[in-house]
Amino acid sequence: MRFITSMAHFMDGKAVAAEIRAEIRKDIEEFVEKGNRKPHLTAIIVGDDVASQTYVQMKMNAAKDVGITSETKRLPAEATEKELLDLIESLNNDKSVDGILVQLPVPDHMNERKICNAVICEKDVDGFNVFNVGRMCLDMNSMIPATPLGVIELIKRAGIETFGKNAVVVGRSKNVSMPIAMLMHADGRNETNAMDATVTICLRFTPPKELAKYCSMADIIITATGVPRLITKEMVKPGACVIDVGITHITDPNTGNTKLVGDVDFDEVRKVAGHITPVPGGVGPMTVAMLMHNTFTAAKNLAAASIKS
Repeated sequence: MRFITSMAHFMDGKAVAAEIRAEIRKDIEEFVEKGNRKPHLTAIIVGDDVASQTYVQMKMNAAKDVGITSETKRLPAEATEKELLDLIESLNNDKSVDGILVQLPVPDHMNERKICNAVICEKDVDGFNVFNVGRMCLDMNSMIPATPLGVIELIKRAGIETFGKNAVVVGRSKNVSMPIAMLMHADGRNETNAMDATVTICLRFTPPKELAKYCSMADIIITATGVPRLITKEMVKPGACVIDVGITHITDPNTGNTKLVGDVDFDEVRKVAGHITPVPGGVGPMTVAMLMHNTFTAAKNLAAASIKS
């Protein structure tokens, strides 16, 4: 007799990310054994935002774990846009640097799009340069932003069927939701190796009844709005895959303690979903792992280009 569990399969992003990092570590060891230097990642932080410093330190720890050398460049919050652009330009021209990431957000007096576009495509491990974005949207080989790439890899490794399925992406950020939607609907035969799903895009301001209507028809829901518990049990089709990219700090009114929650009412939705990611421990670790993947990819491409030249 077959028994059907009433709880969703737990998609452990931390465990999957550890697998990916182990694979990258092995690949880098082989890369170095062939006479190549270790890949190198440089991060830039502008200002003293505690969260930004924490995120960058996590990335640097991951780099060390897989065999990537790293460095963090720090500029004061009052640094000019030109000072940041000059620093990026020097790293663009530094042959010992394979990957460059500028930790966002940058101070308000700087143009974020201008800053992202200043990182050359070959070293743009965040995938934020407009030319990398354009190539991805055209289903061509490019640097894909780490969070969307992590979501896609998590879906693939969980064995979730996407071909011809209905997917809803809730969110409209240009660095996360838009790339996820593009990768979910694009042709799996092309260079991005995408997912062939039918995609509907919603956002936090989609009227609740409409959001519930679209989500209830979805085989896959991917949400990235930063609105706590936006996705409820009643909105989820039984057996659906629910990927929660949202992350918000809230204060528990009973204890006064701060905790992290996602866009999904996890405890209730897991009773009807087929697969679900937790917050924390779901997409977050995958983002860091795929940043390491992008850095190694950049190193391989630059090494190959150096040989050709």
